[in-house]
Amino acid sequence: MTEQTGKIGWIDITVDDASELRDFYADVVGLRPEPVSMGDYDDFNMTMPGSGEPVCGICNALGGNKDLPGGWLVYFVVDDVDTSAAECTAKGGRIIVEPRGLAGGRFCVIEDPSGATAALYQV
Repeated sequence: MTEQTGKIGWIDITVDDASELRDFYADVVGLRPEPVSMGDYDDFNMTMPGSGEPVCGICNALGGNKDLPGGWLVYFVVDDVDTSAAECTAKGGRIIVEPRGLAGGRFCVIEDPSGATAALYQV
């Protein structure tokens, strides 16, 4: 186990129009958008005013994100995504997005036995 295990490492939301929601959170919360090129379109890291520290993402429901569930998705840091995914199914959960590469690590999206979704992220 690392000191990061179990930490919430990221949170993002996937929607039909990331630009519209980007503007909402910029105006309502004061976060500042930084575009993240996805090739043909941009997703957004939303950053703290002043520091520029990214605190969340707003993504378009396109490409690799097209199958992600709606709503805010929290990413828990785990030691091994494949082991944690297997444990999820063994404990009555299900895998929504199979383990795959993401931002220098690996992730998957799970549904817990209560029906809530979360991502597991291995750095």
